[in-house]
Amino acid sequence: NSELANGRLAMMAIMGMFFQDGLTGSAWGDWAIYTASPLRAFESELGVQAPLGFFDPIGYSKDGSAENFNRRRQSEIKHGRIAMMAAMGYITPEVAGKLPGYCSFSMNLKFADIPNGLAAISKVPAAGWAQILAYMAWCEISQDQSAGSPGAKGDFGFKVLTAKDEAGLTKKLNSELANGRLAMMAIIGMFFQDGLTGSAWGDWALYTASPLRAFENELGVQDPVG
Repeated sequence: NSELANGRLAMMAIMGMFFQDGLTGSAWGDWAIYTASPLRAFESELGVQAPLGFFDPIGYSKDGSAENFNRRRQSEIKHGRIAMMAAMGYITPEVAGKLPGYCSFSMNLKFADIPNGLAAISKVPAAGWAQILAYMAWCEISQDQSAGSPGAKGDFGFKVLTAKDEAGLTKKLNSELANGRLAMMAIIGMFFQDGLTGSAWGDWALYTASPLRAFENELGVQDPVG
């Protein structure tokens, strides 16, 4: 098991060394040596945080275009905020319970009758989804989000993240980006687990039909990945 685990780690490590060496001419990939990188144009932007620094493994920003960078940053902020709300939407009903009352009087459907997670999609009435989509559309078109506007930077006048000094504000905005990135990964993981197991928390024991169970006792099946 140790040999397999160390081999997997070494395969990732040597590819990283090759990549860094090719970019910087150093086997240890000193970023300071790679002065020609177009990514340096964005090193001082929000979201450039340790330990990864400016993280763009696919190379979307390799053209150095500020316009393209700003458009993608606008999308990142928006998707991060939606993902944070979605992740909390998964967690909150499990912890705090559901709202009292009815989702639909005509269908005699209570909030308590709607399951958590993906199973709720088929239970919420069409009129409910229409209201949700209408609100999303209103949020999208009710603010000016053209290039250079405050809305393009994610500022819609809702001053939850504010501070008395510039350094404090920068720290909070960086935290928003970091938490949004984590939430995007988290909600995709929840969707995947929910789809496989029928549980918002992805209990592997529920996924009895998995063909992977044929290999559960093989060498290399180790925590935490299994």
